[in-house]
Amino acid sequence: MKIIADENIPCVRQAFASLGEVTLLPGRGMRPQQVRDAELLLVRSVTRVDRDLLEGSRVRFVGSATIGFDHVDRDYLQAQGIGFSTAPGSNATSAAEYVVSALMVLAQRQGFDPAGMTAGIIGCGNVGSRVRRKLEALGMQCLVNDPPLQAQGGHDDFVDLQQVLQADVITVHVPLTRSGPHPTLHLVDAEFLACLKPGAVFINTARGAVVDNAALDSLLGERADISIVLDVWEGEPAINCELLEKVDLGTPHIAGYSLDGKLRGTEMIYRAACEFLGTPVQWSAATELPPGPSLELAAGDDWLDAARAAVLECYDVRADDARLRHLLMLPPEERAACFDRLRKEYPVRREFAELDVRATRMDARLEQLLAGLGFTIRS
Repeated sequence: MKIIADENIPCVRQAFASLGEVTLLPGRGMRPQQVRDAELLLVRSVTRVDRDLLEGSRVRFVGSATIGFDHVDRDYLQAQGIGFSTAPGSNATSAAEYVVSALMVLAQRQGFDPAGMTAGIIGCGNVGSRVRRKLEALGMQCLVNDPPLQAQGGHDDFVDLQQVLQADVITVHVPLTRSGPHPTLHLVDAEFLACLKPGAVFINTARGAVVDNAALDSLLGERADISIVLDVWEGEPAINCELLEKVDLGTPHIAGYSLDGKLRGTEMIYRAACEFLGTPVQWSAATELPPGPSLELAAGDDWLDAARAAVLECYDVRADDARLRHLLMLPPEERAACFDRLRKEYPVRREFAELDVRATRMDARLEQLLAGLGFTIRS
């Protein structure tokens, strides 16, 4: 069986070797002639999967190692009888930890304490729900807006966007949708941005086009009090470099790029392919994970400083911000390739649960906070 896979899906060759011959290709440049003879196609969000790519091919299963599916024409796949699977929730923990790292960095830079602040969470699915738990562990009051989830019932603590706009911190975790009752394309537009309260922090780790980047660029030319964290951008990989210069933290669409999350995504589409083919599972992501980092906390450390040390030891968003800003020094024609290269050559990053946190004596409040953020404490 011939299998075509995005070269940036980690361990994809090891995982799928038992199912057939795996050929790796750059995901952004996949062409119809390259996938014509394949039966399995494995992609990420940079590959548009539709009639133009698959018409006349032998593809009978598509796996996307992503939590989103706005890059896939699911109606076309269904009409053609082509199996399809994504990896929902695979990188949700990693994306939530990105938000915590960014907030810790901004708190240190600007001298604020997250405890007692309000956080507006737009979208409370796999990622947003994890963000909520972590921010509540920091002592923040969370205001949740998710109309599709609210319509399903079972919860009574949802608020409208106007209430979210009163929050000190707003973080977005919605899929990119262009139609339906709750489209998210440019959900965050000029009107939304104009309503941000003085000193607000705004974070987007969802999809670039959820935020009108031109409107945001214009706003930041007028208001210096707003703090902006962007991991996703309109027009990727050719991003708005003027906007990058204005944001507080900017990264190359890597919020969910922990090694744990990426391998989880590989395993999820591998298992889905095995089920589709009726083939036994023979590979597990656990065999590919190295030991995590370690941190020794000193007795008597301030609880917020200690928590920040643990977060940044595991993942410091400033390193990714610095790497992305390097492209500002490049000629314009080289910047898009640099953006993609930063994603392809991303360093190993582990999730909070894999940090070996040790302390001889720990304050109960700190221990509770670290556990709420997802750390495992070892005495």
